[in-house]
Amino acid sequence: MAVEATTGPEPLVARRSFRSFMSEVFGPLLQVLAFVIGSATILGLLVVLVAAALRGTRTDIDLLQGTISILPQVIVDGLVRGFLYATIALGYTMVYGVLEFINFAHGEIFMVGAFAGAFFSAALAASGMLDGLGPVLFVLAAVLLGMAVSGLLAMSIERVAYRPLRNAPRLVPLISAIGVSLVLQDVMRMIAVNSGLGFNASFKTPDLGAPIVLGQMQIAADRTIPISIDSRSLIFIIVAIMMVTGLNYLVNITKLGTAIRAVAQDRPTASLMGIDVDRVIAITFLIGGALGGAAGVLFGMRVGTVNPYIGFLPGLKAFTAAVLGGIGNITGAMVGGIVLGFLEAFVASYLSLFTRGQFSGPSYADIVAFSILILILIFRPSGLLGEVVTQKV
Repeated sequence: MAVEATTGPEPLVARRSFRSFMSEVFGPLLQVLAFVIGSATILGLLVVLVAAALRGTRTDIDLLQGTISILPQVIVDGLVRGFLYATIALGYTMVYGVLEFINFAHGEIFMVGAFAGAFFSAALAASGMLDGLGPVLFVLAAVLLGMAVSGLLAMSIERVAYRPLRNAPRLVPLISAIGVSLVLQDVMRMIAVNSGLGFNASFKTPDLGAPIVLGQMQIAADRTIPISIDSRSLIFIIVAIMMVTGLNYLVNITKLGTAIRAVAQDRPTASLMGIDVDRVIAITFLIGGALGGAAGVLFGMRVGTVNPYIGFLPGLKAFTAAVLGGIGNITGAMVGGIVLGFLEAFVASYLSLFTRGQFSGPSYADIVAFSILILILIFRPSGLLGEVVTQKV
């Protein structure tokens, strides 16, 4: 009996610890997966129903068959867009969760990460090492470089432009962030043009492989279409999931994560408990900037060309995604990015098809994104998964 009394609680504690670990690290991914499946299913059924209702109005094309034939690719495009916005939105969320401050220079930090990858690929191509470097090693090296450059840049910006204004009225650091954004755009333009990389810099990559065929889809009695995903898109999704999993572990399990959450909840009390608040805030900017830099490298790798202004619109849309999911909520940033990515992809692909080309889908996708921002701010300011943030006095 004595042996059972002394050893019995240990497996129980271990089981609880394991359950807590799985819940904190992988639980948010299950929420994201649920929103991925839900968004794709609801929007897919919606466009199919619309196509079926309009089927008799077109003689030049079978509208229902055309809608179904491009549906798998639209879902893949929505996933890639969603993970792009989600990865950038995590930087907004990290900073806002600690400081209640929107870092509007985050889009340019994303852009600098993309240029770091472009410089790296250009250097490899010039030395003749690009084709001999394995795809996995290239992606790993480029992403790590982008994370290091953007993370250190974000931490430096916090020290120079934000920390002296921490106790100033909220409008002051916001103006500072906009100024930093403009400075980064022009500095990177100057560097890119004078370094020979060019304004529209080419992002060279080794052969990353052919598209992966996931299966075949029957759209007619005598016709099937392949369901495939481009290797670059697959790399983007896999790396984004790995980064989110690592971030969940860092914030929810480690001592540093505990310090970050303590500073986010109450800075003065955290300081009294021995936490170096300035150091924690600097590390938060480092992490947020690193995530933005990784997203920039993956974005440049996928589109093949980067310029000093590519961070502006994705940055605004990532901010929209953060608000949509609940700014300050890490899982909410992921969910908001996924939902926004799917909405944009479906509007961009199907609006032109359903309106006979009278409305350009890609152009109106931006209108949808910012209309969602307005509606969320009006009807649910806390976002899909967020909580109302109380004013700290």
